Amino acid sequence: MLRFAPLLALPALAACVPAAEAPPQTPGGAAAYFALGTEPGWTLEITPDRLTYNGDYGETKIAVANPGAEPLIRGSRYDARRLVVDVVSAECSDGMSDRRYADRVTVIADGKTVQGCGGAILPPNELAGTSWTFVSIGGVAVAADRPASLRFDETRIMGSAGCNRFSGGYGVEEGVLTAGPLAATKMACPGPGMEQENAFFALMAGPVSLTFADDGTLTLTGTEGRTAVLKRAI
Repeated sequence: MLRFAPLLALPALAACVPAAEAPPQTPGGAAAYFALGTEPGWTLEITPDRLTYNGDYGETKIAVANPGAEPLIRGSRYDARRLVVDVVSAECSDGMSDRRYADRVTVIADGKTVQGCGGAILPPNELAGTSWTFVSIGGVAVAADRPASLRFDETRIMGSAGCNRFSGGYGVEEGVLTAGPLAATKMACPGPGMEQENAFFALMAGPVSLTFADDGTLTLTGTEGRTAVLKRAI
């Protein structure tokens, strides 16, 4: 007697075999990954579809299909022949400032090797010596004609919230900044400039928590939910 049961069972057995997982297209699964280097200046963008390299201060341009990542120890490699990229998880300095990144990146572009940094921008080791520009205050974008800035010295902060200059002492403990009292000039700036300045001084009247995002921005959050978002000025 012929027995067909084993043949009939084959599709069911095949269904139980897990499909091979597709390799990750960008480090960490991000929608887009950025890296950069200096001397000569270069940038790299990795998206799920492409690797785009601009090297030699823009003179060399290579765009190729993303081949998918191959695993490395603490990182990954993208081998697209003309463009080979190694991304290793290790703290990295861009060589031009004290800005630090989460990854070290090596690129071989048409046989030429360059090195730089990529991935998340890490928080500064300390605020002293850093300078920032405001992106928004109180949830409102800073007026284009009223730029605002903030600088941290060893013991003092100083800057402008869009109208008047200010300065005062500060301290940081466990991610909370306490500033003041803040002394400011007394210029009158009617309109959006004064509104954003008043919102800043209201925020800084009490302690604010410090939150650093992967893109390098800093958010100040007050006890009543007031916020200000700043980006690093290099």
